[in-house]
Formats: sequence, C-alpha cells, structure tokens
Amino acid sequence: MSEKLDIRSLTCEELEALVTSQGFEAYRGRQLFKWLWTPGVHSFDRMSNLPLRLRRRLKEISFINFIDPINIQESRDGTKKFASRLKCGQVVESVIIPEDGHNTLCISSQVGCQMGCSFCRTAKMGFIRNLEPSEIVLQALTAIEILGSDRKKLRNIVFMGMGEPLNNYENVSKAISILQDREGLDFSKRRITVSTCGIIPKILRLGKEHEVGLAVSLHASFDKKRSDLMPVNRKYGLDDLLQALKSYPLPRRRRITIEYLLLRDINDSSQDARELARKLSSLRTKINLIAFNEVPGIPFKAPKKEAVLEFQKVLQDKGFTVTIRKSKGADIDAACGQLYARVVEAGE
Repeated sequence: MSEKLDIRSLTCEELEALVTSQGFEAYRGRQLFKWLWTPGVHSFDRMSNLPLRLRRRLKEISFINFIDPINIQESRDGTKKFASRLKCGQVVESVIIPEDGHNTLCISSQVGCQMGCSFCRTAKMGFIRNLEPSEIVLQALTAIEILGSDRKKLRNIVFMGMGEPLNNYENVSKAISILQDREGLDFSKRRITVSTCGIIPKILRLGKEHEVGLAVSLHASFDKKRSDLMPVNRKYGLDDLLQALKSYPLPRRRRITIEYLLLRDINDSSQDARELARKLSSLRTKINLIAFNEVPGIPFKAPKKEAVLEFQKVLQDKGFTVTIRKSKGADIDAACGQLYARVVEAGE
C-alpha cells in the first residue's frame, strides 16, 4: 500500500492536478486549497462544497497534517511563544511578536540547526530534521488561531526561528508559495522575510524564484572573527557573501536587512562598526542591531548600552539606516537565539 499524501504540503496548482487525476474539475483543487488553510478546518468532512465522492477519495489517498500547540507562554511584553508537537513527536517553537496594531510571526524551518553558531542556544540541539512545507505553513495557521482566527491580526512572517531556512530550500520555497497564494493565507510578498547566515548558492536561487525580503545574519565585519562565531564563514567568506548580495535582485525601494548581534568586547567596538560600514558601502542595506540575550551555557555577555549606541552612531554618521531591535520575549526564552531551550531541558 502506497504512503498517503501530506495534502497540506501541496501548492494550489498541485492540488488542481491531483483532483483532475481523480476525475474531478480543476476548480475543485482551488476549493480544496482554500479549505485546507481556513482556520479551524482540519477535516475533509467540513469541506461542504466538495462532492462527497471527492472527499471520500481524498481520505483514501491523503491526510491533513496538523501541529499540536502543547505549550503557549506569554511574556510580560505581550510576546507569545508556542511549542508545537509534530506528528513524529518532535517539537518546534514559534513566536508571535506584537507590534503597533498587528503581529509578526517568527517561524521555524527545521527541528534544531546544523550551523553551529557559537552564540545561539538552538545550535546546542544540533540538527534533527527538516520541516515539511505543511509543518512550516501550519505555524502561521496555528498563530492565526491563537490570535482568535483573525487573519488580519497577523501581518508579517519572518523565517528567523529554529534552523537555517536555506538549508531546507525546497520545502521553504514551497511554503512561501503556499503562504503567498491568494486562495489561502494570502501574505503579501512584502510581508515575508527569509533570514540566512549566508548560504550563497541558495541566496541567489531565492532571489530568482521568489520576491521576498532578505535578511542576512552577519554578526562580524572581520573574516576571522566571523569564522570563530559562525562556522559557515569558513565555507562562504565575507567577501564572497557580500559579492553575492550585490547580485541579489532587489525590487525598487527594497533593501537587504543586515542583522548584527552585538557581543560585549567581541564585535561591538567602533573599529568593528567602521569596518562594517566599509564593507557594506556599495550595498542597498538597512542594519538591524541586536543586543545579545544572555542564556545559560553560552559564554558571551550582553553589550553595554553605551557601546550599542556608539556602534549605531558610527554607522549612522556613514549614512546608514540603523535600528536597534527591541528585545522581546526574553523572560519566556523567546528572544533571538533562545528558541527551544526551555522545552527541551524541562522535558515538556
């Protein structure tokens, strides 16, 4: 007996092909797609405008994947972190970040991470497996349900959770297509951002195949320092990475976001800032500074406030747009680099 299809991992076009292969009109595939991404609908039986014969056939050949939110925590600042149990028993975490009048969802693409960045608690898990397209998009659907099943309350999706998105490129690519489809959750191209530590071949492919925001975790402006912090730099060095970013096809008035995590006495000096400005001088970028969130088991310290402000000033004086990311959710281990720590250690 052949394995059943994970039907939520199929794009609308693939669903149209599926239903026509079963003897039904293509438009039934679009109806099916809409039902699959309607909050609260997790059963073929509820898809009332589909023929009964089609629903019975879909039950025979496919299943509707789901994730089970087993632990929802809310921070003092309103940030919500939810841990989701996958069908295989593994757990991933996602974070709903409140903004002015809307929310941003920080979404995971892998269980664990294989990149080994020395400042990241998630990296301590190692790599367990890639998430399927359905498991990626279901984090958005679950967030919408947590927010009262009001799609308008969730405005932005950022692939900045557990894992390196571009090391799961095929599944992330399909998830982006599903997220953006107007028949489903209908996220704007301007409202999805993919963050990477610098997988050069996949950065260039992403730019050719999708119109999404790109964020690059740089975290150092000198090669040796970056290699010490981020092993990926030993394969894809700074100069090669920055050259690739020059080739990235940016729509008009869009810029690449450079993420820079400040670690006390490691990469937070004025010299580091000046070198960063020099390296980024020919790129269309905006810079997002992130003060390190201290966590047990990671041997770095948060930068001093004066160092953060001086770093920002050096870059601003060079003409860059620089924001300091307000850390949210640290009290529930939902801040940058903290995901998954509490659930794993508590055995929840």
